[in-house]
Amino acid sequence: MSSSRPVILVWTGLIIGLLAVEFAEITHVFTVPIASALGDPVTLVFALVFTTILALIGAIFIGIYVSAAVLRAQGFTPFEEEMLRMRADIREIKAAVERTTEDPPNRPPKGSRP
Repeated sequence: MSSSRPVILVWTGLIIGLLAVEFAEITHVFTVPIASALGDPVTLVFALVFTTILALIGAIFIGIYVSAAVLRAQGFTPFEEEMLRMRADIREIKAAVERTTEDPPNRPPKGSRP
């Protein structure tokens, strides 16, 4: 079982739970009368803050999902492309260092006179 499967199952369960709550609200299985919600400022603020937090979390996860899907379709991510460029630069530098150590300039041996 991969690590993404439990995450998908948890989010699926959460969405099903939220759909059940919404269905219960629509069918009036349970409901908070609007007058009591507007009459109590603490309840209203709590509901607004709670809804805002859930909306932000949902938007973040949707953004992560969409960006991952878009980047996955393009091939390499910008980070991976930068790593590949750095790898090529390192290979060039290594080759240049090997060339300089293998082919020293024509110098007379130490201790000899020209």
